[in-house]
Amino acid sequence: MKYIDFLRFATFLMLALLVLGCRESEKVKTRPNILIAIMDDATYAHLGAYGCQWVNTPAFDRVAREGILFSNAYTPNAKCAPSRASILTGRNSWQLEEAANHWCYFPQKFKTYTEALADHGYHVGYTAKGWAPGVVGEINGKKRQLTGQPFNKRKTEAPTTGISGNDYAANFVDFLEARTDNEPFCFWYGSTEPHRRYEYGSGIKKGKKKLQDIEKVYSFWPDNDTVRTDLLDYAYEIEYFDQHLGKMLEVLEERGELKNTLVVVTADNGMPFPRIKGQEYELSNHLPLAIMWQEGIEGSGRVVEDFVSFIDFAPTFTELAGVKPEASGMQAMEGKSLTNIFYTDKSGAVEASRDHVLIGKERHDVGRPHDWGYPIRGIVKGDYLYIHNFEPDRWPAGDPVTGYLNCDGSPTKTVCLNAKQDTTTYAYWQWSFGKRPTEELYFIKDDPECLVNLSEDADHSDLKASLKKQLFAELKQQSDPRILGNGEIFDTYEYANKSNSSFYERFMQGEKLNSGWVNPSDFEK
Repeated sequence: MKYIDFLRFATFLMLALLVLGCRESEKVKTRPNILIAIMDDATYAHLGAYGCQWVNTPAFDRVAREGILFSNAYTPNAKCAPSRASILTGRNSWQLEEAANHWCYFPQKFKTYTEALADHGYHVGYTAKGWAPGVVGEINGKKRQLTGQPFNKRKTEAPTTGISGNDYAANFVDFLEARTDNEPFCFWYGSTEPHRRYEYGSGIKKGKKKLQDIEKVYSFWPDNDTVRTDLLDYAYEIEYFDQHLGKMLEVLEERGELKNTLVVVTADNGMPFPRIKGQEYELSNHLPLAIMWQEGIEGSGRVVEDFVSFIDFAPTFTELAGVKPEASGMQAMEGKSLTNIFYTDKSGAVEASRDHVLIGKERHDVGRPHDWGYPIRGIVKGDYLYIHNFEPDRWPAGDPVTGYLNCDGSPTKTVCLNAKQDTTTYAYWQWSFGKRPTEELYFIKDDPECLVNLSEDADHSDLKASLKKQLFAELKQQSDPRILGNGEIFDTYEYANKSNSSFYERFMQGEKLNSGWVNPSDFEK
């Protein structure tokens, strides 16, 4: 090569590298807006992008189509408050002290990603349900705002008595209008749908749905008109959530801000039906997840099979915001940022290390003697789910005497409870409310309903032992009190709702107690 040609080539190369470096630097420095939209109680299978035909979710489907659809997203704990605590802190619920429980006092020591982003120039707010239910303390005389400033003034006429009158989309506009100097925003859309109660028959009357629209009723419930009607009411409320999500996307598009907004759409736990919400089975913890970011995610329309957990959200958000979590006062996070998945165009399995997730629970609701919970830990790896029930003598869905209070009242619950009276239908009661063995193992690829327990099958003994060993080793590394011999501490934490303390004992003494989330007919004497 001639010397002059070499100089030209070198100059061109330097300029190209400089331009590329500027572009990469600009990509790193451009902090995206963040919109996280959370359904309250919805299982992954009931969104259109996952192939469901009887629930219409065009906004969710758009996010999946223009971004990434995750086929293996899990919450560590299938109940509202502990699930949301994991989202906010990047830590598993057993690493959050009181926040492992439902209706707790949120520990002061755990700073949330929303608080960290607010400290670093983000406009942070939420509408409707943030972290809840529970009590948040004060810092320097001011109540902590775990999910930012509330925006709830705008109301609308709800289509049913079971749907909130909060105009979620209008409150999102108010949030955007409250910004100054075009600061990046972080907004939490906490819909209260499809949480119970429902207006019975609304899916048919208001949603124009038909009983035969439902392709399949899960095998652990009777397939009858009552259950199908209940499912259609649930579907109608998911669609209401999706309508407001669609309006929010339209607002961002009109303002020219959608391209640089990371949109995350999910649910906090599985559907509010027996054997699902509040339990730790496949349909309890496996949740919908679609993420869109037009300027940041490569390869739109991908389906990613990596196992991701809710503890991965906080490290993702802080990384993209340019916030160093521990330097900002956050406790060390167990989760792992999802950005490696964003910045590739690969579908299927992307990161080999993402081959499993851990799940578990402690005390969810009330009604067991001595304020006991029902401790579980589990691991989902590949096509298998291993569950370890630490106190199998307790009732998993709550004590029968007080009404199985870890299961929301519903027509489906009542049907399953009534099934106990007949030997031909007894299994429906057992699946949802009966006691369970210490160990459970399911091949969830073929048995997503988790009905065939393989834990005593000799052909699966080595697999069971391997999964248990991995589960307990990782929990020990995470300093889980349940594994370190101090699991009883979770049962000693105070209820933030004082009326829940010693519920069982007071109930047995004849005191009239508030348990309005169950049906009066659900109590067994």
